[in-house]
Amino acid sequence: MSKIITFAIPCYNSAAYMDHCIQSILDGADGATDIQIVIVDDGSQKDDTPAKADAWAAKLPDVICAVHQENGGHGTAVLTGLANAEGTFYKVVDSDDWVDPDATRMLLAKIRETEAANAQVDLFITNYVYEHTVDNTQNVVDYAHVLPEDRVFGWSEIGHFHISQNLLMHALCYRTSVLRDEGVPLPAHTFYVDNIYAWVPLPRCKNLYYLNVDLYRYFIGREDQSVNEKVMAGRIDQQVRVTRIMMESYHLYQDIEVVQLRSYMVNYFLLMMIICSVFTKLSEQPDARENLDKLWRDLHEYDRRMWRRCRLGILGLGANLRTPVGEKITISLYRLADRLFKFN
Repeated sequence: MSKIITFAIPCYNSAAYMDHCIQSILDGADGATDIQIVIVDDGSQKDDTPAKADAWAAKLPDVICAVHQENGGHGTAVLTGLANAEGTFYKVVDSDDWVDPDATRMLLAKIRETEAANAQVDLFITNYVYEHTVDNTQNVVDYAHVLPEDRVFGWSEIGHFHISQNLLMHALCYRTSVLRDEGVPLPAHTFYVDNIYAWVPLPRCKNLYYLNVDLYRYFIGREDQSVNEKVMAGRIDQQVRVTRIMMESYHLYQDIEVVQLRSYMVNYFLLMMIICSVFTKLSEQPDARENLDKLWRDLHEYDRRMWRRCRLGILGLGANLRTPVGEKITISLYRLADRLFKFN
C-alpha cells in the first residue's frame, strides 16, 4: 500500500521520551498502514536510542523503519528522513514532542480526502501548542483569523500574521515533492535550522489547506533545550548562520510576487535579525558582536531595501541600541515579550 504521509522523528539520545512521541502517532493512525514513521537515530551513543529504534521497526515493519547515521545534527536528520520518506506528505515531529491523536486522525482523514479529489494541496497547516512543564500551562498558536478554513486556498487570500503566529515547523506538513524537487539548505551540526525549513520552501507551495486543530504538542522546559535563553545565547553563531542562509535564499522584494506572502516572509526575516541582535547582547562569545555587525553589513550589500526594513524600523532600532543603558532596555523588552508570548 502506498503511504499518504511520512512522519520523521529525529532522535539523539532520546530513549527517555521517544516512545511517547512514536505512540502518539500510532494512536492517531488507528492501525492504518498507509502511514510511515521514519525514526532517524542521529548517532546516539549515550543511551538506548538505537536499540529502541530497531525494536520499533521490528515490531511494526509495515509502518516503521529505523535509519542510523553518524551524528550530523537536527537538519541532517530531517534530510535523512526526507530521503527515506515514502509518503506523499512529510511531517517532522521532534522526539521530545508529540501529536494529539484526535487531531492526527482529522489530518489523516483530510489528506486522504483531498488526495482522492486530486486537490493537489502542497502544504497542510495545523495549530501547535506550547506545553510549558515548569508551570504546567499551555499556549495554543492557531491561525483562525489569518487563514481561510475548510478549503484549498492560495497565498493571496491570507491575512496578517501576529508576531506570535509564525508558521513554525510544528505547524507544517509539506507535500514531499515540494521539499525534494529543489531541496532545503539545512546545514549539519547547526541548531535553529527549523527556521529555514519553515521559510525557504513556502514560495513553492501554491495550494494550501488550514485545518484548525491543535495537532503538535511542543515540549518546553528542559534546561538544555535549544530555545532556552542561556542555550540560545551560547549558540548565537548558529543563529547567525541560519539567518544568513535565509538572507541568501531570496531577494524578497524581487523574487516573491504575491504581496501577502512577501509581507509574511519579510516580517519573519525581520524577527530573525532581531533575535540575532538581542542574543548577541546576551552572549559571552568573544566574536558575537563582530559576527552580528558583519551580518548587518552583508545584508546592506545583498539587499539594501531589506536592510532598511530590518535595521531602520522601530524593532531594528530598539534591538540595536549600543549604549549600556540601551542594551539593558533591549534585553528587558525581550524578556517582557517572552513573558507575554511564552516562546521559551
